[in-house]
Amino acid sequence: MSGMDWDIHGHDWAADMLARHIANGKMRHAYLISGPDGVGRRTLALCFAQAVNCENAPESGKACGECITCRQIARMQHADLAVVQGEEAGELKVEQVRELQHYVALAPYASRYRIALLLDFEKANKNAQNALLKTLEEPNPNVLLLVTVDDAENLLPTITSRCELLRLRPMPVNQLAAILIEKYQSEKKDAELFAHLAGGRAGYAFRLAEDTALLERRAIWMKDLRELISASKNERIVYSRKHTHKRYVRERNKAKQQLNEAFPFWLSFWRDVLLIATGSETEITNIDMKDTIIQAAGAVHPTQAENAIRSIEQGLGRLQHANLQLMLDNLLIGWPIVNQEN
Repeated sequence: MSGMDWDIHGHDWAADMLARHIANGKMRHAYLISGPDGVGRRTLALCFAQAVNCENAPESGKACGECITCRQIARMQHADLAVVQGEEAGELKVEQVRELQHYVALAPYASRYRIALLLDFEKANKNAQNALLKTLEEPNPNVLLLVTVDDAENLLPTITSRCELLRLRPMPVNQLAAILIEKYQSEKKDAELFAHLAGGRAGYAFRLAEDTALLERRAIWMKDLRELISASKNERIVYSRKHTHKRYVRERNKAKQQLNEAFPFWLSFWRDVLLIATGSETEITNIDMKDTIIQAAGAVHPTQAENAIRSIEQGLGRLQHANLQLMLDNLLIGWPIVNQEN
């Protein structure tokens, strides 16, 4: 980050607005940053926190990015920054918010503001949301609350009404691909794939460019999917039991984490199939699997693709509490069988 730029891609308007709030001394006590996962919500929140508490700000509303405070906030390890989030594929609980209430009642330790960052607050249960509402109703002037959420509609309206709402949206994939080429020196083919897989979400695209292990895991999940869509129901059951049975997955959390990663990849495939099957002009996500997608789209009815999409979406929403084996059994059995050409 330079002192003149928050280094926010695709959300310049949001960075400019927040910088003005700091510079004009008109900061709200709470900000709600909404948008799809990977769009850059956390990055924007951390840049805001840096600009608020930077020790060597080149000007009001900007951060140096180099002082101890800026570096510690970037790592989410600063004494005046509390980060609250649920477990992966798990809910955010009321006890976490109540613990935060004790934190925000204290004076800042080393900075102008204590900052509470609540990530992915759509995972908060109703009790946790009500606990946050109490904090919002009694704001501490030395505390800044930053809340990220996939969709503000998933929160209590009384929470949304007490926050400044910023809605972040994906950027055009061609624009994002150009940034990847410049920022990461990605090859044009790779940049286009990353931008499409991310659906214009800069944060997720950058993660793909940086994390080769994630791409390798995606390749494994998509190889599994190719085999599953042409497999018999019995073969699908065998796959399901292998990935959910306690003797194979010693810890339930490991199984949840695996499915939490696999399901969005599989979901994107069936959405692509539906786009092709219905003749949509919208670009597909998995551009490296175009032949497989076209073949599947020609072999299934759009309703079958819709049902596959719905079952995966429901599965994602039930990962925390569902019987994983039964859920995956039913999900895979419900997929249409696609006889693939060699």
